[in-house]
Amino acid sequence: MAMKSYVGALLLLLSFSSSINAQVFNVASYGAKGDGSSDISQALLSAWKEACASTTPAKVLIPGGTFALTEVALDGPCKAPVEFELQGTLKAPADPSLFKTDGWVVFQRIDGLTMSGGGTFDGQGKTAWGQNDCAKNTNCRTLPTNLRFNFVTNALIHDVTTLDSKYFQVNVLGAKNMTFQNFHVNAPADSINTDGIHIGRSDGVNILDSDIKTGDDCVSLGDGSRQITVKGVTCGPGHGISVGSLGKYENEEPVEGVFVTNCTIIGADNGVRIKTWPASKPGTASDMHFEDIQMDNVLNPVILDQGYCPFNQCKAGVPSLIKISKVSFKKIRGTSASQVAVKVLCSQSVPCQEVEIADIDLVYNGPEGPATSECANVKPVLSGKLNPAACAKVVS
Repeated sequence: MAMKSYVGALLLLLSFSSSINAQVFNVASYGAKGDGSSDISQALLSAWKEACASTTPAKVLIPGGTFALTEVALDGPCKAPVEFELQGTLKAPADPSLFKTDGWVVFQRIDGLTMSGGGTFDGQGKTAWGQNDCAKNTNCRTLPTNLRFNFVTNALIHDVTTLDSKYFQVNVLGAKNMTFQNFHVNAPADSINTDGIHIGRSDGVNILDSDIKTGDDCVSLGDGSRQITVKGVTCGPGHGISVGSLGKYENEEPVEGVFVTNCTIIGADNGVRIKTWPASKPGTASDMHFEDIQMDNVLNPVILDQGYCPFNQCKAGVPSLIKISKVSFKKIRGTSASQVAVKVLCSQSVPCQEVEIADIDLVYNGPEGPATSECANVKPVLSGKLNPAACAKVVS
């Protein structure tokens, strides 16, 4: 706890020091009206342009009120650190056909970004969810993500909410040294493909002391995710905290260094998960650790699945070629909503190596009997109390 408090205090100190004496660029000064219907995109772009050109720390302020905003890209590089302070609510167009790109609010190529203010990015996604046919159509149109961070470095995103995105709530690509703290994601369980925070090809991303309620993975880590920390996160509803899915595309980068600790997962479809596609391209995922996790009525509390095949969009009989190693599941406790509470199902072609299972206590109270577990193509190192017994059933 001391380390957690220290990290939080340090991050907030850095945020404060970057914005102290900052010149403020209030969008209201550029004609923005918080009437809920007047598009403020031009006012925001003008404020951002001047703030980004400032040679001293600057702040773009969106005050209290409800502001309509069409898609906008806030580009760097900037000449000094910039804070984006959202006090009010930004509302996206409800109709997804009004978007020309796959991002609503995009921050890109910025070094030294802070986001704060207690406000909300409202994606108004309910109309779009009904139009999402990706379960049946492999060529489906990609809907817009609420917040995209492309090639952002040295960033702190805290005390804001993303609500009802049409697609992913947040997408992080090519980031270095980026932290989300006291960050809030809110969407119903039936919101399709609304991953809370998706990270890909990024190094040193932290998600701390945040709550994520959504219709897909609370956190999903794509290829090239390195040195990722997820700590103190409450997840649910959703599909859990996931590495993957991996192996679907050519030239995927390795996943290395994932640390998920002190999290609570409530009523989710999955708990902590690693997933790779069958018939995958070759790749690696290593040094992934899940520890001190509380499960509350979670359908698949612990699952490593190298035959992940949603909607039968794969060659299910061909083994995955993603090599998984140095994985630990420790101090995971609570209740399971399914009898098979622990699944470690590795690839026949490249069996998992250096897997550790320790101090598991998961209870199932259904009619089939007590909780059990399944393993395939793995010989884990076992220690501590194990309920259910590890690898009670070996799957061929």
